[in-house]
Amino acid sequence: MSETKHTKNLIIGSGPAGYTAAIYTARANLSPVLISGDQPGGQMTTTTEVENYPGFADVIQGPWLMDQMKAQAEHVGTEMISDMVTEVNLNSVPKTAKTASGVEYTADTIVIATGAQARWLGLESEEKFKGYGVSACATCDGFFYKNEEVLVVGGGNTAVEEALFLTNFAKKVTLIHRRDELRAEKILQDRLLKNPKVEVLWDTVLEEVIGLEPGEGEPAEIGVNGFKYKNLKTGEVKEQTVKGVFIAIGHDPATKLFKGLVEMDDEGYIITKPDSTETSIPGVFAAGDVKDKIYQQAVTAAGMGCMAALEVNDYISNLEDENT
Repeated sequence: MSETKHTKNLIIGSGPAGYTAAIYTARANLSPVLISGDQPGGQMTTTTEVENYPGFADVIQGPWLMDQMKAQAEHVGTEMISDMVTEVNLNSVPKTAKTASGVEYTADTIVIATGAQARWLGLESEEKFKGYGVSACATCDGFFYKNEEVLVVGGGNTAVEEALFLTNFAKKVTLIHRRDELRAEKILQDRLLKNPKVEVLWDTVLEEVIGLEPGEGEPAEIGVNGFKYKNLKTGEVKEQTVKGVFIAIGHDPATKLFKGLVEMDDEGYIITKPDSTETSIPGVFAAGDVKDKIYQQAVTAAGMGCMAALEVNDYISNLEDENT
């Protein structure tokens, strides 16, 4: 027979949103349980240097920041569970969540903080240099490429916006797109094509990221120093020097588990009520990149985690009032 545990607040997913929700609900004496999922700390654990999170004058490491948030959440009373949620029932009273280990959790409220994952090309060289010159977030890492040449891969709004943002720092931005026209909004295309710092390589795909891998040399030398690309019409393969490679082909919210259970948009992002983190199911809240396809920053995710926690507290208080 499987083990069953009850909590007033169950948080599914870690990262800035989940950990912040845990900190606030724990401080409200709700004794939250947080199930971390398969990537404790979320996307921040793949970000080596963070310079835009408030409160730190010096550059910090993404994994370190997540460790600190986790430790703070535990310190104030959060129970951390290293497990994967495999099935949920959001309409039952209480709500239930089954895990890969066989434990079933029942909860008065649930905060969904499963985040989103950047889409990657799947290149072996791309994987090797993640955090060492290969990034999926220009807003996070663009600052580190002042007066350098960088590459952006993609052709939609995300890619064009990333490329335009990078022109604030980089000496040159090369954008490669596998087609002969961009999919981005016309106004964004116009801005991109008029920018003197931008070069577009049409009908082109990234073949390989080139550089010195970790373990191959001195720390100062490790990282990207170029890329190999192929023209799909001519078959010609060339190389070009850059210091940073930004993959901008979109993100996918980690919402498969909740499909058909809560209202989502056509991209799979959870829809919440205006100025709220409450979903279409009372007592179920969503925070962070799982519902935010616009900003997708650690600080905004943390802010939404706080919002969710405050709404959880209000929801439980109302439940208790109804039962007295």
